[in-house]
Amino acid sequence: MSTASLNNCFTTSFALATKNAHSKKTHCVFAKLNSPSSPPRLIRNQPVFAAPAPFITPTLREEMGKDYEAAIAGLKNLLKEKGDLEAVAAAKIDQITAELKTADGNVGFDPVERLKNGFVHFKKEKYEKNPALYGELAKGQSPKFMVFACSDSRVCPSHVLDFQPGEAFVVRNVANIVPPFDQTKYAGVGSAVEYAVLHLKVEYIVVIGHSACGGIKGLMTFPDEGPHSTDFIEDWVKIAKPAKKKVIAESNGAPLGVQCTQCEKEAVNVSLANLLTYPFVRDGLVNKTLGLKGGYYDFVNGSFELWGLDFGLSSSLNV
Repeated sequence: MSTASLNNCFTTSFALATKNAHSKKTHCVFAKLNSPSSPPRLIRNQPVFAAPAPFITPTLREEMGKDYEAAIAGLKNLLKEKGDLEAVAAAKIDQITAELKTADGNVGFDPVERLKNGFVHFKKEKYEKNPALYGELAKGQSPKFMVFACSDSRVCPSHVLDFQPGEAFVVRNVANIVPPFDQTKYAGVGSAVEYAVLHLKVEYIVVIGHSACGGIKGLMTFPDEGPHSTDFIEDWVKIAKPAKKKVIAESNGAPLGVQCTQCEKEAVNVSLANLLTYPFVRDGLVNKTLGLKGGYYDFVNGSFELWGLDFGLSSSLNV
């Protein structure tokens, strides 16, 4: 795990005017972001979003039986019974069969068994072996960290940073984005930040980007204008559009993969800046009860970078 050098500073400022009956002095809140300078190696150039193939989920009936062949036969009968499915039944039955049947002819992935076995393992190996920990957690939580991470299945922060239950209050979304303060559009994220800062009293908010991020590649490749090809994704990732503009302006014609890597980090900086639009976050920073950190997990090379946000007050006098 490597610690990033504190380079490439930029400054964000907010004016917090404080009126006094005998003075016209104001305080200026400044924030200086220290971000890493050297991107990791070029990531693999892979498609960002691929629409899944249409999938028919039938209602399994008792007559399908417990064995695989009976289940497939029941599925065929169900498709035939549904008149509106007749047109797609022939095309889809082979696809579904291939997905459900493994090479050796046995039934494939069973989601119920996977979830059940996962919990059994957790309870036996962790829950029952740590009665003191889970006994304390039953009384409440007091995490030190709030973590924003990507929904990508490869970058679970609890695994990457070895968080134990109760250590981190985690929000995960596409491209680990923190939107600006907006009580209407972004109430979900806003409520999480408010709860973490004002009620849980977390000491640090950490925004973690990662390599090969599909959301960031989408941001870099979606057109800035014109009709959208997605219902939600484009509007969401474009919250980090300032990062895209900065990367393109400084890219000097670099390949898309290099630009995406840099944007994965710059988008973290945008989220850190957006956190400053939350009044209770600013109050925590001014009172030194809260700190902001940016992070970047490169799962291609197995490295982690961390950088900080310097925040303080400077006095000025209006004449």
